[in-house]
Amino acid sequence: MPYLIVRWRLLSQSLGLGCLISLLLQLTAAAVELRVAVLDRVRQVTISSSTPAQLRDEAGRVLTVAPQQNITAVLTGAGVQAGGVRGRQVFLEPRDNGLVRVGDRWYRGRLQLVSTSEGMIVINLVDLEEYLPSVVGKEMYPSWPLEALKAQAVASRSFVLFRRDRERRRPGSLFDVGATVTHQVYPGVSSETASTLAAVAATRGQVLTYNGQIIEAVFHASSGGHTENSEHIWQNAVPYLRGTPDFDQVSPNFQWTVRFTAAQLQQRLPGIGTIVGFRPLQLSPQGRVMAVQVVGTAGSRTISGSELRRVLGLRSTLLTITPEYGNVASQGGHSVPVAFTMTGRGHGHGLGMSQWGAYGMALQGYTYDQILGHYYQGVTLSVLDTTQR
Repeated sequence: MPYLIVRWRLLSQSLGLGCLISLLLQLTAAAVELRVAVLDRVRQVTISSSTPAQLRDEAGRVLTVAPQQNITAVLTGAGVQAGGVRGRQVFLEPRDNGLVRVGDRWYRGRLQLVSTSEGMIVINLVDLEEYLPSVVGKEMYPSWPLEALKAQAVASRSFVLFRRDRERRRPGSLFDVGATVTHQVYPGVSSETASTLAAVAATRGQVLTYNGQIIEAVFHASSGGHTENSEHIWQNAVPYLRGTPDFDQVSPNFQWTVRFTAAQLQQRLPGIGTIVGFRPLQLSPQGRVMAVQVVGTAGSRTISGSELRRVLGLRSTLLTITPEYGNVASQGGHSVPVAFTMTGRGHGHGLGMSQWGAYGMALQGYTYDQILGHYYQGVTLSVLDTTQR
């Protein structure tokens, strides 16, 4: 069922930003439960609860579990076996708003352990608003200004609901998001703080929409001075993901340098001999490497900027590459560099909200709605009414 949205109005071009002005609508919101995969493709895990709990399987077998009682869940040929219950799915459900533990991490909500052909998936079934304080506390420093944390809360809420809706339309989907940087980092209650709880509470139910639909509110650490248009990263144009000047000069990764020796590059980019050069084939308007030819003494290969970043562990694709020559003889007519220095800016893909930029804006007195309106163009700040779900 689609989310029911009560829209706030958009005030554009105020202070040069797309500012969002709330109408302060009060709505009663029922819980929206998320399926967060906190472990994937494991064969064994230890779980427990902070309060008395029930361990049950699909056949209706129920085992009462004492507080802090360790249960070893094991993947077998018949599915998941945990204590005296077994099946394709096993659930651990604490009483009295207790916490659940997976390994050494505690989470709110309950657990679902699912057997698959590739291993066991441990899923935290958790309320949206109870999930967010942990995410905000890991995606931003809790000591940052509240307006930056509130912007992160709205972006993270929008992002996870976009992914939830997409996954639940996909046949056979078992979870909505993971718990790593691939989606949003979610370590459980350990990253909750008073400030992240306050940021989530102050923005409860607020999401970003475009044409009435919740947006995929992607974000990154730092753009290096200017965010990017989506088509230069994803190959498809998203109207609310347009490049805009950033406020991230305070970022420790606003500028960076890394050096690779020829031997290190040959190990990470094998099959073409000793690396002799990098030829950018396509750059974005902001200078991000979209495609590059890697030239070696035994051939060459063309890879995307994203692949280059992944293989070399670079902070971003906004970079220049400079060869360093030493007293080394030429090979096959090529002058062979002994190393390459990569000088870049920013950290992350450069789409959507820059987290260090949000911090910089908050330091300058901008509010969370102004921050969001700057990084997501043409969007509306809306209130999610989940009473119909």
